[in-house]
Amino acid sequence: MNKNCYRILAINPGSTSTKIGVFDNDECVFKESINHSSDELKSFKEISDQREFRLKTVLKALKDNNIDIETIDAFSGRGGSLQCCVGGTYLINELMYDDAKSMRIVKHPSALGIVIAYELGLKYSKPSFCVNPPDVDEFILEARITGIPGIYRESRIHALNQKEIGIRYAKKINSKYEDLNLIIVHAGGGISVAAHNHGKMIDCNDIVNGDGPMAPNRSGFIPAKPLINLCFSGKYSEDEIKALINKNGGIMAHLGTDDIKEVTKMISEGNQKAQIIYDAMIYQIAKQVGAMFVSLKGNCSAIILTGGIANDPYYVKKLSKYIKKLTKVVVMPGEFELEALASGAFRVLSGIESSKSYSGEPVFKGL
Repeated sequence: MNKNCYRILAINPGSTSTKIGVFDNDECVFKESINHSSDELKSFKEISDQREFRLKTVLKALKDNNIDIETIDAFSGRGGSLQCCVGGTYLINELMYDDAKSMRIVKHPSALGIVIAYELGLKYSKPSFCVNPPDVDEFILEARITGIPGIYRESRIHALNQKEIGIRYAKKINSKYEDLNLIIVHAGGGISVAAHNHGKMIDCNDIVNGDGPMAPNRSGFIPAKPLINLCFSGKYSEDEIKALINKNGGIMAHLGTDDIKEVTKMISEGNQKAQIIYDAMIYQIAKQVGAMFVSLKGNCSAIILTGGIANDPYYVKKLSKYIKKLTKVVVMPGEFELEALASGAFRVLSGIESSKSYSGEPVFKGL
């Protein structure tokens, strides 16, 4: 392709929604988030079975808004369930498609972004991309080692928004992401706190396997022996324990909601337990920021607060009190995942950067 304007369809399937955006280069011309009811989704035995349903959702949204899919120059899908890989924009190949479609590694709807983008690309003879999937792994070796041989820390991060925020902040200060050291805190349903060293995420908490701070619906780190006792107590099945770690834990387990607006409402009405739990989460995030500051050896240009929770003034004020003496604190609330999917594809289409090829081989195979 060699043209001035590329029309890109970005596809981001989530747990209960499918978000799509149409971009001319990196400028959004259409965006929609389609919510899916629990009744719609529970009819599918496996997440992978939702492929056709999600695809029809995307096509219907385009048709309803008079967007001709024939005008799309490239498709960019969220991705997931891949072998760990370096960051960047990938031209989706058959191997990546097969891993995402099978969901052998991680079962999450985001993997359907690759599946749908690839199938649409084949049908319309257009390129399909995946940008900084959740499986991006750029850890330094020291960040991987645990006290039990054969068990390694894994990089499962909000890589797409983490990297996009780094790129946007660098542009804002007339610099390059690859020239900066940053700590980026993405706080939403899950919370990832990553150390970015000259364009590489060298350490972060694992948001899938129960590492790092408590989150709205994830447990975060739990001391090992009490967790083992819980596993063998007979009170929970294996699936229920896993759900406590990455679906029903955290603030949800304590307060019965994972909606931060509800939590702040409880606090404003004098609910002391709600304040204690929310403050504990913020405290744990602050400790994780401190750990990433050490990972960067104290050389950090800025700490950036992003994700949906960064819209909450209480959270920003409380967290900033803990970390403001480390370095400058910058607030960039919300998430820019659709924009990141489009921007990554545009950078490749326009020749700003080269696409990467997925090998299916993990970047780290153990010692």
